[in-house]
This record gives sequence, C-alpha cells and structure tokens, in this order.
Amino acid sequence: MAEVTVWYDGSCPLCVREIALMKRLDRNNAIEFIDLMRFETPCPVDRKLMMTRFHASEKGTLHSGAAAFAAMWRAIPLLHPLGLAAKQSWILNLLERLYNLFLHVRPHLQKLVGGRKNHDQTKA
Repeated sequence: MAEVTVWYDGSCPLCVREIALMKRLDRNNAIEFIDLMRFETPCPVDRKLMMTRFHASEKGTLHSGAAAFAAMWRAIPLLHPLGLAAKQSWILNLLERLYNLFLHVRPHLQKLVGGRKNHDQTKA
C-alpha cells in the first residue's frame, strides 16, 4: 500500500508533466497518484477545491499546497531531504508563499505548456 496519496489535475498539461516526473522518481512506488479528472474516483474533500490546490494524504493526514508537496517529497528518496526540511515551520511558510505566487501564474504557464504540446503534435 502507498505511503502517500496525491491528487492531481489530469487536464492540466503542466500538472501532468510534473506528475510524470514524480512517478519516475518514485522508484519504490510509495505514492498513489490519482487523476481528479477520473470522476469515478472518490475525493476526500470537494473536487472543485481539490482542483484549485495541490493535495496529498500522508499517514491519514490531508495536506494542501506546499505541505502536500512536502509530503510527496518525503516519499521520494531523492527529494526526502527537501521534504524533511519543509517540516521546519519557517521553510514551510516560505514554500507556501511561493506556492501561492505560483498559483497566480499557473493559468499562463498552463497555456504555454498546453500550446507547446499542441504545437509539437502538429509537427508529428
């Protein structure tokens, strides 16, 4: 059984790329990745809320935002030190501020990544 469960937006090209990287790094299969676009999958909280912020469950505790990333990192050996560092409140607070800034530019990045994906497909 997975140590951590991660919910992600499978319709977001940026998210899909990031999750693909995390899956490659998760060599111990310690993380269960759940695509929120699969509507048959139950969610621990409102699906719309889960689509607006990153969520992960670790040892029965649901995390959101930077804390969710830190939980995921702790399950991946290469990123484990970063996840442990985020247990320090000042580091987690800094990461949360950065994450909130990222949320403001996320739609623009999604368009860039999605546009590039579409451009790459037309080349094939």
